[in-house]
Amino acid sequence: MNKAGFSGKPPNSSDDSGDDIPVALRDTPDVASKTPLQPLVLLIGGVAGFILLAVVSGFLFSLTAPKKTADSQSSPANSVTTTPATGNGNPQDNNVVLGHLAYPEAPESELVPITADGQIKMRKAAAEKYRAMTQAARSAGVILVPISGFRSVKEQEQLFFNVGAQRNQTPAQRAALSAPPGHSEHHTGYAVDIGDGAAPGTNLQADFDRTKAFGWLQANAARFGFEISFPKDNVQGVSYEPWHWRFVGDRQSLEMFYKARNFKPAQVSP
Repeated sequence: MNKAGFSGKPPNSSDDSGDDIPVALRDTPDVASKTPLQPLVLLIGGVAGFILLAVVSGFLFSLTAPKKTADSQSSPANSVTTTPATGNGNPQDNNVVLGHLAYPEAPESELVPITADGQIKMRKAAAEKYRAMTQAARSAGVILVPISGFRSVKEQEQLFFNVGAQRNQTPAQRAALSAPPGHSEHHTGYAVDIGDGAAPGTNLQADFDRTKAFGWLQANAARFGFEISFPKDNVQGVSYEPWHWRFVGDRQSLEMFYKARNFKPAQVSP
């Protein structure tokens, strides 16, 4: 072989073929340009999704969570606001006028006379017991005289306003002595004003309580179902009336009058 003709290159090779680059370098891929992007995208997407979920959850919680208000901060949980009841819960308290309760008027058919002339009347049950009481008192030497029994609402209206005007009394002053119309015990048919036949000068006067009649009533009236309506310092604030007595000897009268026991009227200036 001609040594001079050997060039060290394979036959048909060319200087521009790039065969000068080592095989190891030509076969190694471009790491920077060929690295897969999918894991990085998944990682970024996961982080973004977590952040978005947290934001949405916080927004929904803010919409559904109970909000504190001035009332909830100042009041205990589950507290109930109530409006104070007036008149201690008595159903008739709204009908109280100047310390006097409203009562139903007795029907004419329920009234019977307690005097010989038939002018003074009471309800049947009360009239029967009153007559028995006067007989018992007479047996003890005491003369009970009825001064006034049933008095209609219309009659009470005239008595309250006309006499009040004659005496120059304000409604509050008048109410201390006489009930406003519709609020008198007399139109119930259960009330009676009593005098002493031996001391007529004490009729409808505070010193009636010094008579034999009053002393006997205090000791015996309860046996016949009667009691004094307006004792001293009574709960209704009505002036002391030792002559005014009412029948509470049956269920209807008892329920009607004892509604006044729990009533505490507001103070009224004269």
